[in-house]
Amino acid sequence: MLMRRSATALLRQARPRVPIAARSFQTSLIRRDARGKDGIITSTEPVDLSNMKTLGEIKADEDLLPVGAPVGTVPTELNQATGLERLEILGKIEGVDIWDMRPLDTSRKGTMDNPVVVKSFGEEQYVGCTGVPADTHEQHWMVISRDRPFERCTDCGNVIKMEYTGPDDPHHGHPPVKYEPESFADYVKPDYHYK
Repeated sequence: MLMRRSATALLRQARPRVPIAARSFQTSLIRRDARGKDGIITSTEPVDLSNMKTLGEIKADEDLLPVGAPVGTVPTELNQATGLERLEILGKIEGVDIWDMRPLDTSRKGTMDNPVVVKSFGEEQYVGCTGVPADTHEQHWMVISRDRPFERCTDCGNVIKMEYTGPDDPHHGHPPVKYEPESFADYVKPDYHYK
């Protein structure tokens, strides 16, 4: 029969093979800065926004490069963020929601004549429907795309339409990628698609 023992009981019986040190070792970490006292770094300096471009002045990708932090300071997100992250931060400073993160309109059920519109910058968009009114059924995910902008929820019948807001040439001069079917739903006849 196998006896079970707790780990602490086994440790009490185990003999140490290494001699125990005569004194305990202690370390302490103290951070000091010329501006702070007692290791507390305080920074009450305002952020310099004079050499930063505003959201309206951004015209090209080069405008989204940061100016960097002053020498001897720790950079903030504003000092080092680039690209889309910088665009989002500049939008937050000016009070603009760059990504339009508002929830979808769930006060009404979309129909084919008057669908719930989802704006998308990409070629396709995943949309989750929880029913009308909200939370009347489990979340049902649908995929809408530029080729197939309408989709109907199979649980509640809510119709959602994708409105493409991206660039006219999303391939940037490259040939489009040939579409390969991934599931049985991709073999549905185009005659059965919503129009």
